[in-house]
Amino acid sequence: MKFSKIQGTGNDFIIIDNRNKNINGSRYSEIARRLCTRRFSVGADGIMFIEMPTKGGEYKMAFYNSDGSIGEMCGNGARCIARYGFEKGISGSTQRIETTAGFVNAIRMSARYYKIRLNSITQRMEDMPVQINGENYNVDYVEMGNPGLPHVVLLVNDLSNWSEDKLRRAGRKIKNLEKFPKGANVNFCEVKNQHIIKAITYERGVEDLTLACGTGAGAIVSVLHNKSLVAASSVHVNMPGGELTVDLEINNSKEKIYLTGATTWVAEGDVLDEELTED
Repeated sequence: MKFSKIQGTGNDFIIIDNRNKNINGSRYSEIARRLCTRRFSVGADGIMFIEMPTKGGEYKMAFYNSDGSIGEMCGNGARCIARYGFEKGISGSTQRIETTAGFVNAIRMSARYYKIRLNSITQRMEDMPVQINGENYNVDYVEMGNPGLPHVVLLVNDLSNWSEDKLRRAGRKIKNLEKFPKGANVNFCEVKNQHIIKAITYERGVEDLTLACGTGAGAIVSVLHNKSLVAASSVHVNMPGGELTVDLEINNSKEKIYLTGATTWVAEGDVLDEELTED
């Protein structure tokens, strides 16, 4: 298998072009689990297989988390695959990408910066009570696209004082609550001002904190703007892996969410992992 590896704000992804169907789709989960395992293989937060479009897009993005589970969509992954699509000549500077959660439109802003329109929020529940280690919090829950990618947003005032261990334990507990039957990505955030947010995400499917989460950044800004805590445009979400910019476009109560950030092409070559044997 030929592969490329691209990272966006610290979210790293393996990309494999499977438009010729050389790889049986039934093996995607197995391949994802193996290749995404750090130290033992290539290592990544997730893997994306490019397939021929079936619904009018330019190509299809089949996204799998590092644990082998199917992901509805991935914001940083979509930015990375958009760069791949442009540089490999699959598509132009504007793209329409098919994902499990619906279409994603992408625009090449510069050599390394790509802007995508995230899937719209299709479900929203506000101020849901949760208890973490005896402390009570209110969280917001949204789903993006259809089927919906689930996100929980937890606003805290002292995010810098939360250790990674505390964030990890809290994220795992919230993600597994019965009220979230699909699980959820859990986004911890702190508002610095109307245009700056600090955030970190515990990602479902990775089952750990990640350096960035693109859909999480979009979910955070949408939730906080709905609470009149941040502006609608040029909101900078600072995550451990770097900065993402989110813009909201709101017309007649209909919201469009745009995500912009850098991409870095890390490597490409041949997968030689001897643990992946053919059937």
